[in-house]
Amino acid sequence: MIEKFHDIIETARKEGSKKRVAAPSVTKEQIEILSDASEANLIIPIMIGKGQDIEDAVKQTPLASLNYEILDEKDSDRSLSRAMEMVKKHDADILMQGGVSQKTFIDSAANGNEGFLISKVASFVSVFQLLKRDKLILATDTFINNIPSLPEKQVILENALVLAGILEMESPKVAALASIEQVNPAIPSTLDAAILSKMSQRRQFGDVVVEGPLDIDCALDKNAAERKGLSSVVTGNVDIYLTPDIDVGYLLAQLLVFIGKMQMIGTVMGTSVPLIVDLPFVSRDNKVAEIALAALIHQRGTRHG
Repeated sequence: MIEKFHDIIETARKEGSKKRVAAPSVTKEQIEILSDASEANLIIPIMIGKGQDIEDAVKQTPLASLNYEILDEKDSDRSLSRAMEMVKKHDADILMQGGVSQKTFIDSAANGNEGFLISKVASFVSVFQLLKRDKLILATDTFINNIPSLPEKQVILENALVLAGILEMESPKVAALASIEQVNPAIPSTLDAAILSKMSQRRQFGDVVVEGPLDIDCALDKNAAERKGLSSVVTGNVDIYLTPDIDVGYLLAQLLVFIGKMQMIGTVMGTSVPLIVDLPFVSRDNKVAEIALAALIHQRGTRHG
């Protein structure tokens, strides 16, 4: 059972060979993170950027005595395209954002033309480690899609279910979130949630239970849900929180980390290879677990669509 970030690291270490991570325009801090992941016997870093600067930074880390590769490239845009080309040629297994901007990275790597998109939409799944239970929960989409349509929400959910399977979640329970727990035609998110719930009842997602619309109160507390007339196996025991839009998703992730003090890692789903995005609210200590998650995704099947 995978119940903690430590389990992700250990499982990724035990399964398969070390993965090659292509990282364009790497910063000193990212080189240190890659060193940590390499020391954990998870990866072999391939760092693309100003060769001498990278070499100088590597010498200050344990990576200097380990296996790594440096490709000299002074142009940051060119460094990203070279990293992507390495992944396409299977000279690397995982693509890391490195020092390029988030928008440039997502626009380039998660599109269906020159990038790695294989699903109808790519989406970001945040993975949280509960404080009082040995359990992981997922929240999506927390970074990429601003105001997803119902068909896009269906794909976002399907992307998350793929990750749930990789993390060994059996019969995932999904809370389709909205501002209220009643279907209200004036609030589109409640309609979308209700439709996804009905699709789940007809087993269009397989062995999955989707309940919605649910407000946060009902999703978190079974007693609160029953007081409001809701009885479901999902309430109080959610595996996946499906958010209605980016405002809710991104803010939820930040609130859980900064106010709830929960630990978070994340990954892009819906792409043919694992993509590692550099989000500011993933702590330095959890970056290795995030790399391990990407390695585990590659090991257990890189097709996310």
